[in-house]
Amino acid sequence: MSRRPIVIANWKMNKLPSEVSQYIQYVAPKLDGYSNVDAVLAGQDVLLNTMVMAAKDTSIEIGAENMYWQDKGAYTGETSPRALADLGISKVIIGHSERRNYFRETDEMVNLKTLAALRNGVEPIIAIDEAVQLSSLNDHAHWIVNQVVESLKGVTEQEMSRILLAYEPTAAIGSGQAMTPVDAQKSLRIIRQTVADMFNQNIADRVRILYGGSVKPANAYDLLKQPDIDGVLVGDAALDATTFLELISLADQAKRN
Repeated sequence: MSRRPIVIANWKMNKLPSEVSQYIQYVAPKLDGYSNVDAVLAGQDVLLNTMVMAAKDTSIEIGAENMYWQDKGAYTGETSPRALADLGISKVIIGHSERRNYFRETDEMVNLKTLAALRNGVEPIIAIDEAVQLSSLNDHAHWIVNQVVESLKGVTEQEMSRILLAYEPTAAIGSGQAMTPVDAQKSLRIIRQTVADMFNQNIADRVRILYGGSVKPANAYDLLKQPDIDGVLVGDAALDATTFLELISLADQAKRN
């Protein structure tokens, strides 16, 4: 089944409001030649309004890097999914490995955020990580399966059409060394099979699954040629607008060739 490729830039805690418009104005007109690839920029909360305004009337989607699972309330410092939706944010990254490792986010928290995003009309990009201490292939598979199952608790078959999954091996994040395409494909195959077991094969065939972890132009094409890798979640490499466009081009080539 043909799934539309997607490249998501996760700017993390980088970029200033004064830098956003120039980046988007450079990228947006050049995306016309890649109409078969979805381009998403995800930034920290303080940038989102500027990003939305700069991306207006372009094909660029704007995503958030995190959110809380309550729609509103006395949760100082958190971000409401209702506020994201009202601002025009289309997607939100949930459960990034840095959130899990630095801020101790659990699978239960990821699930709560997933459900909150869905009920507010924001598409969750659910990140599945890999613990560095796993000692066997069986442990590796069990870890992945458990995260997928726990993250998708309570999600309906209809809601699965609005969910993206992203596999992020912890050891690869920020290391400069991505997984080999073959190993990445094996892990994404486990994720897709888990979705099939939870729902059905048709839903599993349609869900888009991304790879994230030291993605750069030198390795993106080979990763995207793998049958279960539908896109990439990119950190440092996407801070440069020219490199982000190169990744869009590689995604287009990989899925058309």
